[in-house]
Formats: sequence, structure tokens, C-alpha cells
Amino acid sequence: MKKIIITIDGYSSCGKSTLAKQVAKELNYVFVDSGAMYRAITFYFIQNNLNWENIEDVAKALKNISLQFEYNYEKGTSDILINGENIEGKIRDMSVNDKVSEVAAIKEIREFAVAEQQKNSTDKGIVMDGRDIGTVVFPKAELKIFLTADPEERVERRYNQLIRFGKEVDREEIRKNLEKRDYIDTHRKVSPLRKADDAVILDNTDLTTKEQMDIVLGWANEKIK
Repeated sequence: MKKIIITIDGYSSCGKSTLAKQVAKELNYVFVDSGAMYRAITFYFIQNNLNWENIEDVAKALKNISLQFEYNYEKGTSDILINGENIEGKIRDMSVNDKVSEVAAIKEIREFAVAEQQKNSTDKGIVMDGRDIGTVVFPKAELKIFLTADPEERVERRYNQLIRFGKEVDREEIRKNLEKRDYIDTHRKVSPLRKADDAVILDNTDLTTKEQMDIVLGWANEKIK
């Protein structure tokens, strides 16, 4: 059967990764969490007290960072590893949330991450989510989706996600964080968040998981034919 590349771009807390994982599982495709890569890099900078505004620190860090994904059979998901250490449970902290958009806006870091992401494009059968996947990483992807949701719904989703991870947060802190990230993501000079010209928009504010999946699988099957 023909295989394709599916990209899912959009703002924070729209459910991009959740949707991408579900689509990949349904189609038996490989899921690549590009956001986890940037979070892992951000975590590395924070843990090592490195200044991402200092080009020497950036160059030093990138030479010492190795990213991999490891399939978690218990959860049925892929965990991010940095230099062999599984840090999936550490990259959702608010300290990372607050800085990841700043780190991801740096040209050298984006070039590093995009190169890592494109290593997965040797074969088709990929679902990847992020901010610039359909515009920069896989501009020739057969199916590009731009995911959106109401801002207040996004706040609630992030709140619930962090609570599941055992984090103590309040909704106002999350709201400010999302607003900050939205601004940085859409205004950065390198690969800003935008809808690809040939992407289809999916507003999932009022959609159930099944309704969302049915729509996306319908689009995918049209491309696979």
C-alpha cells in the first residue's frame, strides 16, 4: 500500500501530538514528536546553565547533544532521550514550557533540529507534528494539517495535561505562557509558525477524539489512494 508523509502544525496545546500519535497508530506509521526535540534541547540548556543567547554556548551544546526516540511499550508511545537518558517525564515542566519557544526561535538550534527531523524522511509512512513541519521540514508532504482550537480550550487542555504529570500550576500562569509562546512562535525570524499554503485547517475545539480522527483518516485515505 502507498505510504505518505503527514504533517500537523499549529499552536501550543491544540492537541497536535495526541492527534499525530493516534493517526500514526491507526495507519501503522512512525510518529515523530518534533516538539519533544525542542523541549529536550531546552531542558539540556537549563540543566547545564547554558545561555541560549550566547552563540558559543549554543555551539557547545549542539556538539554534545544526541537525540533519540525510544518506544515505550507500556504506554504505546515514543519517549525522547538525550544522550541516552530518557527525559520524557522532565520536559513538560513549566520551567521548560516558559523557555522552549525562545530556544526554538534560535537559527542554529532550528537548523540542528530540522536536520534531525529530516533523517526520518528516507521512507514514507511518517506523521510529524510541530510548528514548521509542513512549511520547512517536509514542504512536499502529501497531507498537511493546520490544527487550531479556541484559546480557552487550549488553556484547559494544558492545565489538565500538567495535572496528569503531577505539576502544580494555575490557569492564569498557563494562559500567560501560551500567549507568550504564540507571539514568539509567530514572530520569530526563522521558520515562524504559519499555515502552509496547501494545508487544510482543522478546528478541533468542539470535536470528539473520534470525530477528529474520522476527519483526518478521511483526508489521509484520499491521499493514499
